[in-house]
Amino acid sequence: YGMTTEWARAGDLKPGESILLNDHRKNQQWEGPRSREEGYLLGLLVGDGTLKKDKAVLSVWDHEGGEGIMEQALMAARSLPHRSDFKGWIPVKGRGEHRMALGALRRLAIEIGMAPGRKELTPELEKCSSDFYRGFLRGFFDADGSVQGHHQKGVSIRLAQSDLERLETVQRMLLRLGIASRIYKNRREEGSSVLPDSKGEPKQYHIKPQHELIISVDNMEVFARVVGFSDPEKSAKLEARLKGYGRSLNRERFVATVESLEPQGLEDVYDLQVPGANRFDANGLMVHNCGEQPLLPYESCNLGSINLSNMLKGGKVDWEHLKDVVHLSVRFLDDVIDMNRYPLEEISEMTLANRKIGLGVMGWADMLIQLGIPYESPKAYRFAKKLMKFVQVEGRKASQALAAEKGAFPNFENSIFKDGKPIRNATVTTIAPTGTISMIADCSSGVEPIYSIAYVKRVMDDDELHYVHPHFKQTCEERGIWTEELEKAVVEDGNVSGIPGFPADLRELFGTAHEISPEGHVRMQAAFQEHTDNAVSKTVNLNNEATEEDIASVYQLSYELGCKGITVYRDGCRGAQVLESGSKKAESTALQTKLFDVEVDENGKLRPRSRPLVTEGATHRMNTGCGYLYVTINEDDRGLFEIFARMGKAGGCTASQTEAIGRLISLALRSGVDPTAIVGQLKGIRCPEPMLAKEKIYSCPDAVGKALEKHLEMRGQRPREMSKLDRGLRPECPECGGPIEFVEGCLVCRSCGFTKC
Repeated sequence: YGMTTEWARAGDLKPGESILLNDHRKNQQWEGPRSREEGYLLGLLVGDGTLKKDKAVLSVWDHEGGEGIMEQALMAARSLPHRSDFKGWIPVKGRGEHRMALGALRRLAIEIGMAPGRKELTPELEKCSSDFYRGFLRGFFDADGSVQGHHQKGVSIRLAQSDLERLETVQRMLLRLGIASRIYKNRREEGSSVLPDSKGEPKQYHIKPQHELIISVDNMEVFARVVGFSDPEKSAKLEARLKGYGRSLNRERFVATVESLEPQGLEDVYDLQVPGANRFDANGLMVHNCGEQPLLPYESCNLGSINLSNMLKGGKVDWEHLKDVVHLSVRFLDDVIDMNRYPLEEISEMTLANRKIGLGVMGWADMLIQLGIPYESPKAYRFAKKLMKFVQVEGRKASQALAAEKGAFPNFENSIFKDGKPIRNATVTTIAPTGTISMIADCSSGVEPIYSIAYVKRVMDDDELHYVHPHFKQTCEERGIWTEELEKAVVEDGNVSGIPGFPADLRELFGTAHEISPEGHVRMQAAFQEHTDNAVSKTVNLNNEATEEDIASVYQLSYELGCKGITVYRDGCRGAQVLESGSKKAESTALQTKLFDVEVDENGKLRPRSRPLVTEGATHRMNTGCGYLYVTINEDDRGLFEIFARMGKAGGCTASQTEAIGRLISLALRSGVDPTAIVGQLKGIRCPEPMLAKEKIYSCPDAVGKALEKHLEMRGQRPREMSKLDRGLRPECPECGGPIEFVEGCLVCRSCGFTKC
């Protein structure tokens, strides 16, 4: 009923251990080259065809399902260029076989990386689109797949092959579509057998070992929905078997068992981030890499941070208080090591053997502001070194005192400290992002500058609460320059850079993250790194116009100054925009208007563009199984404009529903919504009425979505689903509507505390 997971080094895996596979069932659509039709033909070719020097030949043998395969293949073939004398399927006299020769399919196979006599499933094939995957797998399973078993002993979908690598490629492709499968090797042993030759005479043949890929449990339902069969016999058999279950199918856990571990040499490894997931897919396995806290195998991360904004007294640093807090924090973190309950014995052993802790700081920007020191200044860099050296020296003193009281860490004699004074902890200091705890403590995060002077928090009934940095307001009041107009300007922009006449020294003191130069960010990180045992976590914020050379200069400077790692964020480079400071309503609306060429009303709301006198379009006839649905798609000079859908001679409820669908889609198109997003919403919606198996139309909405998709393909457009970033929009917090901040791979809202991590 539940599952507990942890990260482990790949090299430490042992046979029999369980590892997680990636579950892609919520993300079965992706971009890439090649169409579903090309995939289907190539799948038939690999399964039951011949690749010659001048052409590719498909073969289908007479059986109850052969007609459905031939019809599907012929439709797909007509989407490719072919000779004027192309005749489609040709029967082979006396063999119960039909063949279709395609020069275009041969060219496609060669481009994918195949060769005459060698129908390999190449890496190029795995780089194709999700539509290609669906088509290829359907063609392959139409040719070589089967539905076997009964409810008493279990039902499964199977694919038998002598080429094990081919099956492993199919297994990866299925998994990318959310369909897990198992491969059973040597289901038929290698040997020899008497088989008929080309003349029908018996002949002794060498038989290769045969392996079998098996799809079972609820993976069969996903296969039926996402891939399916064009062979009506196989399709009907699978549908009947699935309907025969009196309960829900057992759920796939996406867990595999380690069989063996084989060294494959050295490979380049690259850091990457997938915010919100913090992992990525490596041939189906769930993996990650992390450089924020360098640890040895099986060590654990034990971090804590001191709020520097509380370490001031009378406008100066209270060094004695800071010292007391450092000593107390070291003892606390060391106690955590003993009190913690570890999931594995190996983790417990390594953690207790080295007793690493990571004491860091937060509220650094707030401390600088209270001391009147600009963040980007030599004075700030010198002060950062002085303060962090104090924390590290006092932290080590505290650890040495604990060693005298309780003993040094067990691996002390094997460490770099062995010739010095015993110490309780192998490492003492680390500077973490503190994204969440700094929100709880109501201070600036880590050693970052303030991100914005003001925020807007949206609450019930769309009321807006303005949050202005308290030190900013207090400083301005002390100077006698605080006014309602100043507050309004700061809330609007989030900074003071555009406010005429604002005092230059205060503008420098309250510089925000995007106003600090890249060099200033790096120099501050390096100042803290000089007296930090582990890494310093910090983000260098660059504007959207930053070039590769700008980023390279950041990397080079961080290397020269001794940083252990560096994080660069270019504004607008990913689907989750960094913090949106101020209100920025007008800017967001302007971006929408510019990108979509739509109109806005006096309140800044989008207004669907008006209808011209003349539009042009096409009508698609979709066979739903309940009759023909006619979907008309019209365009104006800006692109797709409207959709009308009607069901043959039907009236009443059906007509009203299809009219409603058309009106709402038209409204969305006229308001600038990406058509691909509409396709994604409609495709796959199922109706309880049975639909045509060969057409795979599940409902009227599904038919409209597929008609729209087909229309886009006819126009040579295969747009991907656009993220808010792609449209130039800055997303808001889903909880309160406030600004979202990107901190070390995690999305957080400082207004309400929402986090994606």
